[in-house]
Amino acid sequence: MPGTNLTREEARERARILTVDTYDVALDLTGTGPTFASETTVRFSCAEPGASTFIDLVAPSVDSVTLNGTELDPAKVFADSRIRLDGLAAENELRVVASCAYMNTGEGLHRFVDPVDSKTYLYTQFEVADARRVFANFEQPDLKASFAFSISAPQDWQVIGNSPTPAPIPALEGNGTAVWRFAPTPRISTYITALVAGHYHAVRDSYTAADGTVVPLGVFCRASLAEFLDADNIFDVTKQGFDYFLEQFDFPYPFAKYDQLFVPEYNAGAMENAGCVTILEDYVFRSKVTDASYEVRAETILHELAHMWFGDLVTMQWWDDLWLNESFATYASIRCQAEVTRWKHAWATFGNRMKTWAYRQDQLPSTHPIFADIRDLEDVEVNFDGITYAKGASVLKQLVAYVGSDQFMAGVRTYFKRHAWGNTTLADLLTALEETSGRDLSAWSAEWLQTAGINTVRPEITVDDSGTITSFAVLQEAPETWPTIRTHRMAIGFYNRTSEGLVRSHRVELDVSGPRTEVAELVGRTRPDVVLLNDDDLTYCKIRLDEHSLAVVTSAIGEFADPLPRALCWAAAWDMTRDAEMATRDYLTLVLSGIGQEKDINIVGSLHRQLISALELYAAPEWRPTGLARLAEAALGHLRSSAPGSDHQLAWARCLATVAVTDDQIALLNGLLDGTGTVDGLAVDTDLRWALLQRLVAVGAADADAIEAERRRDDTAAGARHAAACLAARPTRAAKDEAWASVVESDTLPNATQGAVIGGFLQPDQRELLAAYTERYFEAIAGIWEQRTNEIAQMIVMGFYPSIQVSQATLDRTDAWLDAADRVPALRRLVVESRDGVARALRAQEKDRASA
Repeated sequence: MPGTNLTREEARERARILTVDTYDVALDLTGTGPTFASETTVRFSCAEPGASTFIDLVAPSVDSVTLNGTELDPAKVFADSRIRLDGLAAENELRVVASCAYMNTGEGLHRFVDPVDSKTYLYTQFEVADARRVFANFEQPDLKASFAFSISAPQDWQVIGNSPTPAPIPALEGNGTAVWRFAPTPRISTYITALVAGHYHAVRDSYTAADGTVVPLGVFCRASLAEFLDADNIFDVTKQGFDYFLEQFDFPYPFAKYDQLFVPEYNAGAMENAGCVTILEDYVFRSKVTDASYEVRAETILHELAHMWFGDLVTMQWWDDLWLNESFATYASIRCQAEVTRWKHAWATFGNRMKTWAYRQDQLPSTHPIFADIRDLEDVEVNFDGITYAKGASVLKQLVAYVGSDQFMAGVRTYFKRHAWGNTTLADLLTALEETSGRDLSAWSAEWLQTAGINTVRPEITVDDSGTITSFAVLQEAPETWPTIRTHRMAIGFYNRTSEGLVRSHRVELDVSGPRTEVAELVGRTRPDVVLLNDDDLTYCKIRLDEHSLAVVTSAIGEFADPLPRALCWAAAWDMTRDAEMATRDYLTLVLSGIGQEKDINIVGSLHRQLISALELYAAPEWRPTGLARLAEAALGHLRSSAPGSDHQLAWARCLATVAVTDDQIALLNGLLDGTGTVDGLAVDTDLRWALLQRLVAVGAADADAIEAERRRDDTAAGARHAAACLAARPTRAAKDEAWASVVESDTLPNATQGAVIGGFLQPDQRELLAAYTERYFEAIAGIWEQRTNEIAQMIVMGFYPSIQVSQATLDRTDAWLDAADRVPALRRLVVESRDGVARALRAQEKDRASA
């Protein structure tokens, strides 16, 4: 039984015989029940008349199926998310009428009612294969078609789709409903079709291209968030992206308009629906945030805009090339940020944030080549990972350095013109790049895209008594499981301490290949204060600092004049800690010595997260309280010394709200919350109040009454989620049982609330209380995977894994569960990844203990 799965072979066979022309989709959204009426008419041809195939649909019921004028019995042809179609003609018309279900999981057609004003909001999320929850279709990316949607809805709603919104036609009955009949789209894939409807607040603008073409722009959010919507900033970044991509891609924007809709309870950061991008509404900032949040939002906006060409205009043939879709958009967005927006340091942020994600993913037992073997939909559902996004983008950056920036973009332009509105594979892009660069990329592809794992490079330096380098080599190693030693185009930087800070005094660029590469041109030079491999971050690898450089970096990392080498050293230190090459207490010393001089607020936030994670997981348990106390004291000091009202002050306030433990620190949090205490310039606004309260709740300094009082103060959907997280954070068995039951034993919570509950449940300083849930976790997850939708199941499986129970007992219990023969591969992968985190933490704890 296929369930809701679809294999690559099934998709290939269906694409071999079918060509889909048009869909006419009529949805009736006027009711208030759990389902809505869906009617689909699809016209398609079959290369082998008489053949059989199936169309996809996930629905509670099917009312009628009509194939070429013949009524089929739904009870006989509809089962297991498929409608079987036998005896196809050369040209076919299929009509399917069904009742489809509204969702609260962020998949299919999600429905949300705003508690502030009781207004309704709908949006679709179809990637990977959830368009079939809304209308019958051939759910695979290479069966493109033109889509014409007809939507019946309340007349006072906004209704937005891929095509420009038409004028609504009021119902003849005069009952307050209307019909929106959208013009047909160009040929696109099912997963990038979209519908957003409800009482959305809209702000409109337009973009005028150099050739005079005008693209209508729209930004939307819930009515109750309208006061916080900084549409002008969003439009500014969007227009910068249009200018840049139109020039770089030399291909007109492919759709008739461009709307960006900030939607509630969204599972992802955003989705590249053609001309109708949906975005996590957390990017509408209702409280003060640091500039790091604006930088991340800008990257998201540019990422989705890049997809309009790479992904929507030209689309992968099958999900094997998901990496290329996402990696290109990531690379293009960072490049655009660095070159034309105010975030000129975007590559430093990328190195510290995105590449760290890639390095982590690439060291898991489940790592895979960038070009992954995606056998079915279940494979791809768990493949939206650091390899697909961050490693792929890193390797594309390296490819650009290899073939040349101008030649790379020339190849991309050729690719767009050659394959517009079609489907492609990696080979199609490589062919275009080979044509424009004159380089054979087959060896590069085999080495970088078809093997997994990450190389580590280390300098080997000898000096004489005068400090002159007598030999210099780069050593390269690979993990035993993925032993590929690659060729890296790499720069080596020499940095010396000056009155202007740590400044680069020399740079050499070369190819590093094999286990050992001699660098003769550095022999005879005076040893610098810091030797930095992979300077300028040209390649994808883990770097190590020699002992002398590490000592300088530990005491003077904040002195780097340029943010990129500083970010590379921060990332190297974090990776050494994760790999048990640096003790957590030494990492703490390094971070606290330099973070006060770190100007990049994005990196400050990353360091906070990494340091807290290191102390909670990698520190020797007997020393952990000491380390956390040092961090808390440092956070308090930086909070008080940071410029009033600055981003750094807010970041340190949030850090303290995570680790405060002493009576005085808890009293400060209480004072900030009730107004009896202040920090000059710190605005204790809505979201910061919730962060303070959750810490107070977790340590037993606030109770359910305090949570309810704050919820009434913030009587919004976000407030309700924060309250749910706080209730789950209470340090009592009753509170944990209640939280567990609401997620594991019931499926009524919306996706966002479920995520909040899981986040509140897992409090590292409640390890002993939470230990009892390890066995319950392993007893529950197989059933969860079978019964819940993919997004919800992944959230539970990853969120409730006992990751803070760092012990051999946790590994043994995990292994016992994995030893069962009937584990679903996708579920097994998630558990294996989680297990690896505990094993890594055990090794790091031993390193930290040994350094005492």
